[in-house]
Amino acid sequence: MSNSTPDTFDLIVIGGGPAGYVAAIRGAQLGFKTACIEKRKTLGGTCLNVGCIPSKALLDSSEHYHYAKSKLSKHGVMVADVKLDLGAMMKRKDSVVRQLTTGIAGLFKKNKVEHLIGHGTLMGVEGDLKKVSVTQEGQTRVLSAPRILLATGSEVTSLPFLPYDGKTVISSTEALELTEVPKHLVVIGGGVIGLEMGSVWSRLGAKVTVIEFQDRILPGMDKAVTNELHKSLMKQGIEFKLSSKCLGAKKQGDWMMVEAEDMKAGAKFTLEADKILVSTGRKPYSENLGLEGLGIERDKMGRVQVDAHFQTQVPGIYAVGDLIVGPMLAHKAEEEGVAAVEIMAGQHPHINYDAIPNVVYTWPELASVGATEEELQAKGIQYKAGAFPFMANGRAKAMDETEGTVKVLADARTDKILGVHICGPHAGTMIAEAVAAMEFGASAEDIARTSHAHPTLMETLKEAALAVDKRQIHL
Repeated sequence: MSNSTPDTFDLIVIGGGPAGYVAAIRGAQLGFKTACIEKRKTLGGTCLNVGCIPSKALLDSSEHYHYAKSKLSKHGVMVADVKLDLGAMMKRKDSVVRQLTTGIAGLFKKNKVEHLIGHGTLMGVEGDLKKVSVTQEGQTRVLSAPRILLATGSEVTSLPFLPYDGKTVISSTEALELTEVPKHLVVIGGGVIGLEMGSVWSRLGAKVTVIEFQDRILPGMDKAVTNELHKSLMKQGIEFKLSSKCLGAKKQGDWMMVEAEDMKAGAKFTLEADKILVSTGRKPYSENLGLEGLGIERDKMGRVQVDAHFQTQVPGIYAVGDLIVGPMLAHKAEEEGVAAVEIMAGQHPHINYDAIPNVVYTWPELASVGATEEELQAKGIQYKAGAFPFMANGRAKAMDETEGTVKVLADARTDKILGVHICGPHAGTMIAEAVAAMEFGASAEDIARTSHAHPTLMETLKEAALAVDKRQIHL
């Protein structure tokens, strides 16, 4: 398929995050001469550079510190004078990121993907070819290809009444780079990012207060399971102001006075903070890509409109990941990137959006796949639910990690699994069995009849599946 001109390719990918770099590698595997444009100097996008990977590195490090301080003695391991070396913790996090970004660069070389650093912009269409400019430090190079994949990801949303200053009012990016533990971190938003970053700094010694507009944390996830996580995080010392609206913040000496309103009580309150983390969501990175010039439409959220094959109104121009409708998850973006490129190559991939897992990496972790009870009730779907607590699991007891529950939701008539929700130790790893089961259209009975090694945490999923038919053994 390759072309001979240096600036002409079979496929140009704009964006080097999870969707973009995976799509570029898959394109090269399929025989496309491929270029990938990324404005950062390192590949991996937000996820690898300032998101998923560094946050998980800090979550693990902070959990080790917290475990040594508060839990090791229960196991008969006596450790005196546990100290925090925040600099070393940050250095390890940076090392993890560096190894992985370097690894992707190596995969590009291995697969002969041309990596261009700069800002990619759609310029126009000439016959079958689409023109893309790559600009960096005033230098511009024009590329062309019959196929363009937009995979530019997303960026943090800001609050007009609480603008970021990068020092006191921070985003998740700055929350990953703090050089000292905050005295009082106020988190605006009780979603995934707010809870994960709040957990990191709470474990390291900060007072953490979360202000959430809804009447519960993690809106959109299964309520009963998120309630369990809420209780656990409160036990860890994180404070929550639910049904509360942040109104802004004012500087007062060395502190910021965060002003908010309890909407249920109709009363305003003030919190004194030295750091304010705004984590109210993300928006598609769809500005300055040249979309308007080609008539490519976006919705009111800034998402690019595509058809069932990820193609925009302009034939040959595709979009995936955070740029289009759907959950902003790295693994969802990867699946779409691969699928879009395989469609370009004439293949017929399929993504089952009902089997895309979601994980919150607090401790305990929270993981889910499929429908929540609230969604099934809203749609009038008849279902059966089975639940099983980690408290009754032998391995969880041995680990001294007994908080949480596994819940299985199945169709009342066919027993087909409709959703699985887990709050507990290693939930993010455990959810994989449920995803595989749902991908193959399994019933709750299928999991219930599958042998699970003993003693393992996975037995809780088997018991929850048995509980759908009210025949759990160990409860």
